[in-house]
Amino acid sequence: MISIKEVSKQTGVTVRTLRHYDHIDLLKPSGKTDGGHRLYGEYEIRKLQSIQFLKTLRFSLQDIKRLLADENDDWYNQLQKQLNYCLQEKQKIEQVEKLLRGLMNEFILKGENDLLHLQKLIRLYENNLSQKEQFLMETFDNEERALLDLLPNMNQGDPDTVEWLSLLAQLQKHMNKGIAADEVQSIIRRMLEKEKATFGTNQAFSDKIWEIRKSPEASAKAGFYPLDPEVLQFIEEAADYHDKHKTDAQNNY
Repeated sequence: MISIKEVSKQTGVTVRTLRHYDHIDLLKPSGKTDGGHRLYGEYEIRKLQSIQFLKTLRFSLQDIKRLLADENDDWYNQLQKQLNYCLQEKQKIEQVEKLLRGLMNEFILKGENDLLHLQKLIRLYENNLSQKEQFLMETFDNEERALLDLLPNMNQGDPDTVEWLSLLAQLQKHMNKGIAADEVQSIIRRMLEKEKATFGTNQAFSDKIWEIRKSPEASAKAGFYPLDPEVLQFIEEAADYHDKHKTDAQNNY
Protein backbone atom coordinates (compact mmCIF):
# COMPACT_ATOMS: atom_id res chain seq x y z
CA MET A 1 0.00 0.00 0.00
CA ILE A 2 1.10 3.56 -0.63
CA SER A 3 0.44 6.89 1.02
CA ILE A 4 -1.97 9.53 -0.21
CA LYS A 5 0.95 11.75 -1.22
CA GLU A 6 2.43 8.97 -3.33
CA VAL A 7 -0.96 8.37 -4.99
CA SER A 8 -1.14 12.06 -5.80
CA LYS A 9 2.36 11.98 -7.25
CA GLN A 10 1.65 8.93 -9.44
CA THR A 11 -1.79 9.95 -10.72
CA GLY A 12 -1.73 13.75 -10.74
CA VAL A 13 -4.85 13.87 -8.54
CA THR A 14 -4.36 16.36 -5.72
CA VAL A 15 -4.36 15.32 -2.09
CA ARG A 16 -7.28 17.63 -1.49
CA THR A 17 -9.29 15.88 -4.22
CA LEU A 18 -8.48 12.43 -2.79
CA ARG A 19 -9.65 13.58 0.64
CA HIS A 20 -12.86 14.86 -0.95
CA TYR A 21 -13.44 11.50 -2.67
CA ASP A 22 -13.02 9.83 0.71
CA HIS A 23 -15.43 12.30 2.33
CA ILE A 24 -18.22 11.60 -0.23
CA ASP A 25 -17.57 7.84 -0.15
CA LEU A 26 -16.46 7.76 -3.78
CA LEU A 27 -12.98 6.38 -3.12
CA LYS A 28 -12.24 5.14 0.39
CA PRO A 29 -8.62 4.33 1.34
CA SER A 30 -7.90 0.69 2.01
CA GLY A 31 -6.50 1.55 5.42
CA LYS A 32 -4.69 4.08 7.56
CA THR A 33 -1.38 4.29 9.33
CA ASP A 34 -1.13 4.44 13.09
CA GLY A 35 -0.86 8.18 12.67
CA GLY A 36 -4.14 8.33 10.74
CA HIS A 37 -2.67 8.86 7.26
CA ARG A 38 -4.62 7.32 4.36
CA LEU A 39 -3.21 4.31 2.53
CA TYR A 40 -4.22 3.01 -0.89
CA GLY A 41 -3.79 -0.39 -2.51
CA GLU A 42 -3.86 -1.66 -6.09
CA TYR A 43 -7.67 -1.89 -6.13
CA GLU A 44 -8.07 1.74 -5.09
CA ILE A 45 -5.57 2.89 -7.71
CA ARG A 46 -7.51 1.08 -10.46
CA LYS A 47 -10.74 2.56 -9.19
CA LEU A 48 -9.18 6.03 -9.18
CA GLN A 49 -8.17 5.53 -12.82
CA SER A 50 -11.77 4.62 -13.63
CA ILE A 51 -12.97 7.77 -11.88
CA GLN A 52 -10.53 9.90 -13.87
CA PHE A 53 -11.64 8.28 -17.13
CA LEU A 54 -15.35 8.82 -16.42
CA LYS A 55 -14.65 12.44 -15.49
CA THR A 56 -13.10 13.02 -18.93
CA LEU A 57 -16.44 11.81 -20.35
CA ARG A 58 -18.10 14.55 -18.25
CA PHE A 59 -19.93 12.23 -15.88
CA SER A 60 -20.81 13.87 -12.57
CA LEU A 61 -19.23 12.52 -9.38
CA GLN A 62 -22.66 11.33 -8.30
CA ASP A 63 -23.12 9.35 -11.52
CA ILE A 64 -19.59 7.95 -11.26
CA LYS A 65 -20.27 6.81 -7.71
CA ARG A 66 -23.43 5.01 -8.80
CA LEU A 67 -21.76 3.40 -11.83
CA LEU A 68 -18.79 2.09 -9.85
CA ALA A 69 -20.92 0.93 -6.91
CA ASP A 70 -23.47 -1.09 -8.93
CA GLU A 71 -21.92 -3.83 -11.03
CA ASN A 72 -25.34 -4.47 -12.60
CA ASP A 73 -25.74 -0.87 -13.81
CA ASP A 74 -26.14 -0.68 -17.58
CA TRP A 75 -22.95 1.05 -18.72
CA TYR A 76 -24.02 1.03 -22.35
CA ASN A 77 -27.15 3.09 -21.65
CA GLN A 78 -25.19 5.45 -19.44
CA LEU A 79 -22.58 5.94 -22.14
CA GLN A 80 -25.36 6.47 -24.70
CA LYS A 81 -26.87 9.19 -22.51
CA GLN A 82 -23.49 10.84 -22.18
CA LEU A 83 -22.95 10.63 -25.94
CA ASN A 84 -26.34 12.30 -26.53
CA TYR A 85 -25.35 15.04 -24.12
CA CYS A 86 -22.05 15.60 -25.98
CA LEU A 87 -23.86 15.74 -29.32
CA GLN A 88 -26.26 18.36 -27.95
CA GLU A 89 -23.34 20.39 -26.64
CA LYS A 90 -21.60 20.06 -30.00
CA GLN A 91 -24.71 21.39 -31.74
CA LYS A 92 -24.84 24.37 -29.36
CA ILE A 93 -21.16 25.13 -29.99
CA GLU A 94 -21.70 24.96 -33.76
CA GLN A 95 -24.61 27.40 -33.44
CA VAL A 96 -22.46 29.77 -31.40
CA GLU A 97 -19.69 29.44 -34.00
CA LYS A 98 -22.11 30.44 -36.77
CA LEU A 99 -23.34 33.44 -34.78
CA LEU A 100 -19.77 34.55 -34.09
CA ARG A 101 -18.87 34.26 -37.78
CA GLY A 102 -22.01 36.21 -38.60
CA LEU A 103 -20.95 38.97 -36.21
CA MET A 104 -17.47 39.11 -37.72
CA ASN A 105 -18.87 39.21 -41.25
CA GLU A 106 -21.36 41.91 -40.30
CA PHE A 107 -18.45 43.96 -38.99
CA ILE A 108 -16.74 43.55 -42.38
CA LEU A 109 -19.93 44.75 -44.04
CA LYS A 110 -20.90 47.62 -41.74
CA GLY A 111 -17.81 48.38 -39.68
CA GLU A 112 -19.81 47.89 -36.47
CA ASN A 113 -22.15 45.52 -34.66
CA ASP A 114 -25.67 46.63 -33.76
CA LEU A 115 -26.83 44.65 -30.70
CA LEU A 116 -30.52 45.16 -31.46
CA HIS A 117 -29.92 43.97 -35.00
CA LEU A 118 -27.97 41.01 -33.62
CA GLN A 119 -30.91 40.01 -31.42
CA LYS A 120 -33.17 40.02 -34.46
CA LEU A 121 -30.69 37.84 -36.36
CA ILE A 122 -30.51 35.37 -33.47
CA ARG A 123 -34.30 35.11 -33.28
CA LEU A 124 -34.45 34.71 -37.03
CA TYR A 125 -31.85 31.94 -36.88
CA GLU A 126 -33.39 30.10 -33.93
CA ASN A 127 -37.11 30.40 -34.71
CA ASN A 128 -37.39 30.23 -38.48
CA LEU A 129 -35.41 27.12 -39.42
CA SER A 130 -38.51 25.03 -40.22
CA GLN A 131 -40.17 27.98 -41.97
CA LYS A 132 -37.03 28.52 -44.02
CA GLU A 133 -36.90 24.88 -45.13
CA GLN A 134 -40.57 24.94 -46.11
CA PHE A 135 -40.18 28.19 -48.07
CA LEU A 136 -37.14 26.92 -49.96
CA MET A 137 -38.88 23.64 -50.78
CA GLU A 138 -41.88 25.49 -52.19
CA THR A 139 -39.85 28.09 -54.10
CA PHE A 140 -37.03 26.08 -55.68
CA ASP A 141 -36.92 22.80 -57.54
CA ASN A 142 -34.36 20.08 -56.76
CA GLU A 143 -31.73 21.45 -59.14
CA GLU A 144 -32.12 24.97 -57.81
CA ARG A 145 -31.94 23.84 -54.17
CA ALA A 146 -28.54 22.32 -54.91
CA LEU A 147 -27.40 25.74 -56.13
CA LEU A 148 -28.51 27.37 -52.87
CA ASP A 149 -25.47 25.89 -51.14
CA LEU A 150 -23.30 28.03 -53.43
CA LEU A 151 -24.79 31.28 -52.13
CA PRO A 152 -22.64 33.34 -49.74
CA ASN A 153 -23.57 32.71 -46.11
CA MET A 154 -23.08 35.36 -43.43
CA ASN A 155 -22.45 32.65 -40.85
CA GLN A 156 -19.58 31.10 -42.79
CA GLY A 157 -15.98 32.20 -43.16
CA ASP A 158 -15.16 30.77 -46.59
CA PRO A 159 -13.14 32.99 -49.00
CA ASP A 160 -16.08 33.35 -51.41
CA THR A 161 -18.39 34.74 -48.71
CA VAL A 162 -15.67 37.05 -47.42
CA GLU A 163 -15.13 38.45 -50.92
CA TRP A 164 -18.86 39.08 -51.41
CA LEU A 165 -18.98 40.92 -48.07
CA SER A 166 -15.92 42.95 -49.00
CA LEU A 167 -17.50 43.93 -52.32
CA LEU A 168 -20.73 44.98 -50.58
CA ALA A 169 -18.78 47.01 -48.02
CA GLN A 170 -16.79 48.77 -50.77
CA LEU A 171 -19.95 49.43 -52.75
CA GLN A 172 -21.68 51.08 -49.80
CA LYS A 173 -18.58 53.20 -49.25
CA HIS A 174 -18.78 54.58 -52.82
CA MET A 175 -22.59 54.85 -53.21
CA ASN A 176 -22.50 58.62 -52.78
CA LYS A 177 -20.50 58.86 -56.04
CA GLY A 178 -23.37 57.52 -58.13
CA ILE A 179 -23.89 54.42 -60.26
CA ALA A 180 -21.60 55.61 -63.08
CA ALA A 181 -18.53 56.13 -60.89
CA ASP A 182 -15.51 54.08 -61.92
CA GLU A 183 -15.16 52.62 -58.42
CA VAL A 184 -18.80 51.52 -58.42
CA GLN A 185 -18.68 50.02 -61.88
CA SER A 186 -15.49 48.13 -61.04
CA ILE A 187 -17.22 46.55 -58.04
CA ILE A 188 -20.36 45.74 -60.04
CA ARG A 189 -18.24 44.14 -62.76
CA ARG A 190 -16.63 41.85 -60.19
CA MET A 191 -20.01 40.99 -58.68
CA LEU A 192 -21.37 40.01 -62.08
CA GLU A 193 -18.25 37.96 -62.78
CA LYS A 194 -18.68 36.08 -59.51
CA GLU A 195 -22.37 35.51 -60.20
CA LYS A 196 -21.59 34.05 -63.62
CA ALA A 197 -18.77 31.90 -62.24
CA THR A 198 -21.07 30.52 -59.56
CA PHE A 199 -24.31 29.96 -61.47
CA GLY A 200 -23.12 29.87 -65.06
CA THR A 201 -25.91 30.43 -67.57
CA ASN A 202 -28.72 29.75 -65.09
CA GLN A 203 -30.05 33.27 -65.31
CA ALA A 204 -33.52 32.18 -64.19
CA PHE A 205 -32.14 31.07 -60.84
CA SER A 206 -30.17 34.30 -60.41
CA ASP A 207 -33.29 36.35 -61.20
CA LYS A 208 -35.34 34.36 -58.71
CA ILE A 209 -32.74 34.94 -55.97
CA TRP A 210 -32.68 38.65 -56.75
CA GLU A 211 -36.48 38.96 -56.60
CA ILE A 212 -36.45 37.27 -53.18
CA ARG A 213 -33.62 39.57 -52.11
CA LYS A 214 -35.67 42.67 -52.98
CA SER A 215 -38.63 41.52 -50.87
CA PRO A 216 -37.98 41.91 -47.12
CA GLU A 217 -40.68 39.34 -46.33
CA ALA A 218 -39.46 36.72 -48.81
CA SER A 219 -35.83 37.39 -47.89
CA ALA A 220 -36.61 36.76 -44.20
CA LYS A 221 -38.44 33.52 -45.03
CA ALA A 222 -35.47 32.33 -47.07
CA GLY A 223 -33.09 33.12 -44.20
CA PHE A 224 -31.10 35.65 -46.23
CA TYR A 225 -29.11 38.31 -44.41
CA PRO A 226 -31.19 41.52 -44.54
CA LEU A 227 -29.77 44.28 -46.75
CA ASP A 228 -31.04 47.85 -46.85
CA PRO A 229 -33.52 48.46 -49.71
CA GLU A 230 -31.44 51.47 -50.79
CA VAL A 231 -28.39 49.25 -51.25
CA LEU A 232 -30.35 46.69 -53.26
CA GLN A 233 -31.83 49.37 -55.49
CA PHE A 234 -28.40 50.93 -56.04
CA ILE A 235 -26.94 47.54 -57.02
CA GLU A 236 -29.79 46.95 -59.49
CA GLU A 237 -29.42 50.39 -61.10
CA ALA A 238 -25.63 50.10 -61.25
CA ALA A 239 -25.88 46.64 -62.84
CA ASP A 240 -28.36 47.92 -65.43
CA TYR A 241 -26.00 50.81 -66.20
CA HIS A 242 -23.12 48.35 -66.59
CA ASP A 243 -25.07 46.08 -68.94
CA LYS A 244 -26.32 48.99 -71.06
CA HIS A 245 -22.87 50.49 -71.56
CA LYS A 246 -21.36 47.09 -72.19
CA THR A 247 -23.95 46.49 -74.95
CA ASP A 248 -23.36 49.97 -76.40
CA ALA A 249 -19.61 49.37 -76.48
CA GLN A 250 -20.09 46.03 -78.26
CA ASN A 251 -22.42 47.61 -80.83
CA ASN A 252 -19.98 50.46 -81.50
CA TYR A 253 -17.17 47.97 -81.94
